Amino acid sequence: MGERKADDPPHYYAAHIFVCCNRRPDGHPRGSCAAKGSEKLRDYMKVRAKELGLSSVRVNMAGCLDRCEQGPCMVIYPEDVWYRVTTTAEVDAVLEAHVVRGERVPALMLPPETRG
Repeated sequence: MGERKADDPPHYYAAHIFVCCNRRPDGHPRGSCAAKGSEKLRDYMKVRAKELGLSSVRVNMAGCLDRCEQGPCMVIYPEDVWYRVTTTAEVDAVLEAHVVRGERVPALMLPPETRG
């Protein structure tokens, strides 16, 4: 699963970024990314991607990505790399390192999890 096949069509976007904007009721034990500011961060990321000239990059709002306790979280495809971003400076770091230079920002990466 997840492996590209030789006859798959080319990627539509060079990078597709999903930012969790799920909102749970206040006080929910798992929390939610929107309550932690993800909507403003997503809006900033969209503007910043345009400023950087990243026309082949799409920034989308996502529903729950099921990593609520670690949020606000985002995932970048096609690499399937997950980040926790809490500030506009961290958004800049991810865009500039991961998307522009093809590097990673290890300090912001979410740890891998085992699915049950």
